[in-house]
Amino acid sequence: MLAFLKSELFLRFAGGFAIGLVGMVLLQPDEQPILSTSAIAATGSPSAAL
Repeated sequence: MLAFLKSELFLRFAGGFAIGLVGMVLLQPDEQPILSTSAIAATGSPSAAL
């Protein structure tokens, strides 16, 4: 296991993962995406929509 953790393959993967994680944190948008916003309650009675 220690040999795998010190292998070049694992170090490249871990480095790429760290760079990607930092990039995602720095480049995330300031506003929330539309699909992840909370639902807005409808006003009025439910029968009014029919």
